Amino acid sequence: METTETIRGRRLGVLLVLCGAIFLEGIDVAMLNVALPSIRADLGLETGTLQWVMSAYVLGYGGFMLLGGRAADLFGRRRMFIGWLTVFLLFSGLGGLATEGWQLIAARFVTGVAAAFMTPAGLSIITTGFDEGPQREKALLVYSGTAAAGFSVGLVAGGLLAAVGWRWVFFAPVALAALILAGALAFVPKEAPAALRERGRIDVWGGLLVTAGVVLLVLGVEELAALPAVAGLALLGAFVLVERRTAEPLVRLGILRSPGLLRANAAALLFSAAFFGFQFLVVLYLQELRGWSTLQTSLAMLVIGIDAVLSPTVVPRLVARYGNGRLIFAGLLLAALAYGLFLPLGADWSYLLMLPSLIVLGLAFALVYGPLTIVATEGVAEEEQGLAGGLLYTAFQFGAALGLAGVTGVAAGAAEPLDGYRAALLVPFAAVLVAAAVSLPGARRGSHRPGQGPGALGAGDGDEPVAAHGDVHLGVRQGVDVAQDVRG
Repeated sequence: METTETIRGRRLGVLLVLCGAIFLEGIDVAMLNVALPSIRADLGLETGTLQWVMSAYVLGYGGFMLLGGRAADLFGRRRMFIGWLTVFLLFSGLGGLATEGWQLIAARFVTGVAAAFMTPAGLSIITTGFDEGPQREKALLVYSGTAAAGFSVGLVAGGLLAAVGWRWVFFAPVALAALILAGALAFVPKEAPAALRERGRIDVWGGLLVTAGVVLLVLGVEELAALPAVAGLALLGAFVLVERRTAEPLVRLGILRSPGLLRANAAALLFSAAFFGFQFLVVLYLQELRGWSTLQTSLAMLVIGIDAVLSPTVVPRLVARYGNGRLIFAGLLLAALAYGLFLPLGADWSYLLMLPSLIVLGLAFALVYGPLTIVATEGVAEEEQGLAGGLLYTAFQFGAALGLAGVTGVAAGAAEPLDGYRAALLVPFAAVLVAAAVSLPGARRGSHRPGQGPGALGAGDGDEPVAAHGDVHLGVRQGVDVAQDVRG
């Protein structure tokens, strides 16, 4: 096993390709958000139709994530990554050619499905291709920093491209995806056919139930509708029953017996709910109450992207010294401070008054996101790394939908917009405090440091190993969308 954190040779090429893919996913969504007003004006879309341009992507992404993660384990990570990257490329281009609202919605749904298969496949290529310890942690922190950079850059790039023409927001990712695809064909290693044959078959019924259940649950949360949410929960209950009796389940329920793994995913869900709910409120405040333009708002939020610099440079040293669990706990407390500083929001706050919260939030994101990705995947058997990534990204995605629904519901109940924003800010503040409480056992335990085995939120003292059959892993995304929706 390599002990150095330096990544060279073919592994560096693989990491650059995978970072390019997660950067593509972030920049694609962020650019679309800021282009929505131009799309509405050109295609003459109603407010409800415009909302579905983003919601279709969220449903495809969140609904198929678990299936995508398991498919990577069963059918080959390289095959799933390259195949669905190609689908992402094609349907992003088709979105740019759309002349009707339904065409754009259909293209975004398929693009979301492609991302749901591509993203956990890419994460599992890292977690299986880099030795657990300093090498893998360095790779995952670089990977998470690149994801944040994609979203931050996309906010600004989207505003500039939309000024030229909204279709370029779809065509630009096509060019980037083509470069990444060429790199993937050159660098990502093929898996042995024999290894793929030994991984078993897809659980069709389980896949149908969990996909339909998550889609309905996300839909219910996004629309604040009880019927689809209840139906989604019922389907997920049926999924659990099916998985208990299936010889080769889509999700081996034993992977959920580790309290550490459950803590990691619960913390991810709550942190995502707080983060994207807060960003939505800030966007709404700046655009609706203060009259800032989309580009002004994007530039104001850009400072949160400081984590893109910190994640691959400073955070690895902090992980080596303090461990993942303590960093996650500290980051969640910093996030609570950032949200708390925003609670006395005024009607005419200057940007200098907002800046401390945004900077602290960027620091918090750097301390939480990458280490959470590490602990949600370490200690998991190689044949279930795709599933672990699917669980993590499902938690992040569902958390974002839950946070946005929560702050929207609270804000809508106030007579005055500013009162609504202030009340709704309590939602991310409370959510991140609960996340800190969830992560506290890992911080107390001292957590994983390189060479010490499973981590604080992963399998650890008193936790069951997260192994297979006994063998020893976006928001303003919807925020800008809803802000523009309210403006419409």
